[in-house]
Amino acid sequence: MNVRENRTLFATGAAAAVAAVAVLAAPASAAGTPRFLSPSELPPHPSSAWIAGPVTAGQPDPLPLCVGDALPSTSVHRVYRTDLDTGALQVTVVERDARAAKEFVALLRRHLDSCAKDVTAQDPEVTARQKYYGKLSVEEGAYVYGVHTEASWGASDINLFSVGRDGRIVTVVQWGQMGSFAQAPVAAFKKTTVTAVNKLR
Repeated sequence: MNVRENRTLFATGAAAAVAAVAVLAAPASAAGTPRFLSPSELPPHPSSAWIAGPVTAGQPDPLPLCVGDALPSTSVHRVYRTDLDTGALQVTVVERDARAAKEFVALLRRHLDSCAKDVTAQDPEVTARQKYYGKLSVEEGAYVYGVHTEASWGASDINLFSVGRDGRIVTVVQWGQMGSFAQAPVAAFKKTTVTAVNKLR
């Protein structure tokens, strides 16, 4: 996975990803599809409203940092953006049963646990650090991570990730913008994650 290519979904690149699709929030198109976050349920931006793309079948393109390689073709996703430098993504996967979903969560967590090390190994011009913000008590649990990347040409991005499960349904939420850990809205992102997992029912 080329870090430079995959970084386009983060920070300012999220706006370009959504620009290619409809910008009005849309409900899931198929009956039984888990509900996705609405723009108002994302961490508030101080100077711009969130805009949501449609719920779309398949893997997001480009694939997100850290977890992208683990996402199956059966994924369903939604991309969000603000008018400035902040973007977000939610990806949901319905597994065949709860056991398979539990194994998928474990796979995603392994990718997140090694994210900073993998990013640094894949591109010598990018360094990364990460933090684990703990487990949230919602349904079968959700796990929250932060990853900060800094490039030799000056780019500095902060991203938050969460992985949660309700029964056989797994969801990943990502939020990103230019900045460092100091700019990460961890408390608000945890609230967003709880909402996302509760909406899987």
